[in-house]
Amino acid sequence: MASDHVDVLIIGAGLSGIGAACHLRRDCPDKTYAVLEARDAIGGTWDLFRYPGIRSDSDMFTLGYSFKPWTAPKAIADGTTIREYVRETAQEYDVPRHIRFRHRVLRAEWDSDTARWTVHAQRTDTAEIVVLTCSFLFACAGYYRYDEGYTPPLPGVETYAGRLVHPQHWPDDLDHSGKRVVVIGSGATAVTLVPAMAQRAAHVTMLQRSPTYILALPARDRLADALRRRLPAKAAYPVVRWKNVLLSTVNFQLSRRAPGLVKRVLRRAARGMLPVGYDVDRHFSPRYDPWDQRLCVAPDGDLFTAVRDGTASVVTDTIDTFTPNGVRLASGAQLPADIVVTATGLNLLALGGLTLRVDGVDVDLPNTVAYKGMMLSGVPNFALTLGYTNASWTLKADLVAGYVCRLLRHLDRTGQQVVTPLPPPDPERVPLIDLRSGYVLRAVDTLPKQGATTPWRLHQNYARDVLLMRRGRLTDEGVRFSRAGGVAVPERTPRPVASERR
Repeated sequence: MASDHVDVLIIGAGLSGIGAACHLRRDCPDKTYAVLEARDAIGGTWDLFRYPGIRSDSDMFTLGYSFKPWTAPKAIADGTTIREYVRETAQEYDVPRHIRFRHRVLRAEWDSDTARWTVHAQRTDTAEIVVLTCSFLFACAGYYRYDEGYTPPLPGVETYAGRLVHPQHWPDDLDHSGKRVVVIGSGATAVTLVPAMAQRAAHVTMLQRSPTYILALPARDRLADALRRRLPAKAAYPVVRWKNVLLSTVNFQLSRRAPGLVKRVLRRAARGMLPVGYDVDRHFSPRYDPWDQRLCVAPDGDLFTAVRDGTASVVTDTIDTFTPNGVRLASGAQLPADIVVTATGLNLLALGGLTLRVDGVDVDLPNTVAYKGMMLSGVPNFALTLGYTNASWTLKADLVAGYVCRLLRHLDRTGQQVVTPLPPPDPERVPLIDLRSGYVLRAVDTLPKQGATTPWRLHQNYARDVLLMRRGRLTDEGVRFSRAGGVAVPERTPRPVASERR
């Protein structure tokens, strides 16, 4: 059993974890840290997912890091380019030497007397148990299971003689050239897969129970292209980033305040990209309001193009049963298929499966309340990254990592050792993730909650959160600072320094 200590222990070497490590290097260079990663590579989602067409569902000027300009041509980028961007960023900040691959974190135990976490991990290659201690624990493992995607019951699937695959574990040897493909699902993965596979398949059918809102966006950003010809990347990047932040904010707010208007706009846009007479209401007009579930992005309208060209089709129906040669629908129609792809969603897994104990008592996650969307009531010196649902994940990840660095510097300057979020005084609780998607609803009872008001309520508004996370007070009614042993002491009033105002 190996044991050692670091100031900050980061869980996960994906987009969030690498970003957190870079922020530490930039803002807290005196802090020691390590990154524990269950897999054997940097990249998280962007290294795991290898299905055809894998790409971002947000523009890369907001999905990219605030401190690392996105310079590739496409704003909606492919998975390989994103993975290389994350790895390049890690190399620039010397992060790889701090990463311990094949270390799956099992549990973490907080001791108030020593103001330390004891973290137990298991090596996935040798099964060895590794024990580390840290002063601050930072969970950047996302919120879904890496080892298992969601597949609903499929009647008669055992009779199917073709190839059945889930996008989360795409086989290296799967060749879909000239094959008849049925993709079950209508979310972001299906919207990505269908036009990508249609380029080589005989035909691809997207089989959906109900439609999803699909927003066609240019794969390249015209403003970015124009500014890059005239300005250095570091000058152009924040301009395009803020432009895209504001556009996505307007889109979300308008969807909430005038859903009927947004529905009509999306319907009109879809109709304009589909064949004359196409049944838009059946296949592209959801029953729910925009942003009750996340909007899917189609770069350059590629899904609509595939449908218009006849290489792909959309069928809205339910499965009666699988047959040896494909799928029979409730309507009686038959879909022949050499390959069936179950793009049916993800399984959520809070904190990557990590269990927490505080002074010998198990933390019951569903009974905790998130503080500023990044810490949990009653759990000291702990933060988690939970990205936006209505904008890119990294916008929030950057804010959380920056805030953690502010907290660490504050603890050092005031002579404190511990920061503990407190529950809100009122009893009102709402779900932490404000979406009606199936993968959220299936797991909502296993996740922390939100309170009714700030600082226990997530804004889902980047501009507002910038003020709260970068400029707002670190001391408020939602948090308590103390020393080891739980002793609260008066804080010294530090002189403001430039680094604290960043």
